Amino acid sequence: MALQIFPQKTQQPLKSIFPSPTNNGCSIIVPCAYNSSRRLALFQLAITQSQLFNGKAPESLSAEGKVIESGMIAELAQSNIALNDETASEWIKKDKRRMLHVVYRVGNLEKTIKFYRECLGMKLLRKRDIPEEGYSNAFLGYGPEESNFAVELTYNYGVDKYDIGTGLGHFGIAVEDVAKMVDLVKAKGGKIIQEPGPANDGGPITAIVEEPDGYNFELLERGPTLEPFRQVMLRVGDLDQSINFYKKAFGMELLRKRDNPDNKNTIAIMGYGPEDKNTVLELTCIFGVKSYDKGNGYAQIAVGTDDVYKTAEAIKLYGGEIVLEPGPLPGINTKIMACIDPDGWKTVFVDNADFMKELE
Repeated sequence: MALQIFPQKTQQPLKSIFPSPTNNGCSIIVPCAYNSSRRLALFQLAITQSQLFNGKAPESLSAEGKVIESGMIAELAQSNIALNDETASEWIKKDKRRMLHVVYRVGNLEKTIKFYRECLGMKLLRKRDIPEEGYSNAFLGYGPEESNFAVELTYNYGVDKYDIGTGLGHFGIAVEDVAKMVDLVKAKGGKIIQEPGPANDGGPITAIVEEPDGYNFELLERGPTLEPFRQVMLRVGDLDQSINFYKKAFGMELLRKRDNPDNKNTIAIMGYGPEDKNTVLELTCIFGVKSYDKGNGYAQIAVGTDDVYKTAEAIKLYGGEIVLEPGPLPGINTKIMACIDPDGWKTVFVDNADFMKELE
């Protein structure tokens, strides 16, 4: 029996996979003409033809006047995987998942890259320009993408400003000397939202700085670490519902939960490993607030998976809404799928093997 975490929603047809200025595009999820219902129809045809050939699929099949190679039939068959609660739970436990990167839009790519490198200490990992689609993007982080979390900045031609909204909280990074980094940000003309000082709970020194496009970075004083990018903070309306969803559908662990009555909020830290070694998701619920404005700047988080087809079925089983059905992206063949959580926050799951090939 399926465990319903939040109500199912009607899925809308998708129109395009590639980024475009008209939809504030970003590099992984944007609407696509690759029709999932057509893929299912082709899959059903493949089964019928296979039965006619005593269980052996021919080299190619004809559908709607087009040729389908046998390799594609195997790809299509994966989209019909059926999971129940037990098999889904087992699959999620075995799946090698990791938070890969966070995607958001900026108004001046070069200016933002310069700030991240000079003030936040990030490295430019790769950059690409896609003029035919009207956008450019850059990946920055503190280590190679094969092992570390990254930031994917997307610039859409001609768009110089975005609305960040009220739902996105901040991005968190660990630094050895918070005061020194704050001084550097000031020297470079950056904005300080919160001066360095002890955390409200008596924890380490923290500060908050604002980058050129208005996104906030919380600085946490901590010794050297292999993963300085600590967290992505999103606000949610029902914390228990969100915790259940991310545990069941995404396979994340609840690492800790804390009430902050002075700040009128409760937070939950979710992730795929200890937060001192991995980037985590911080879910924050403000007392009495059930919904937030997401704006149009923040896009999504990307998570690695061994099988986007099984992942999609498991997410459906636990009440998630699939906004992009699993399958290869035309042109690069990286298999992805996309879904939204109970609050409408988007996540893209990327095939691990395909992701590693993309980095070669």
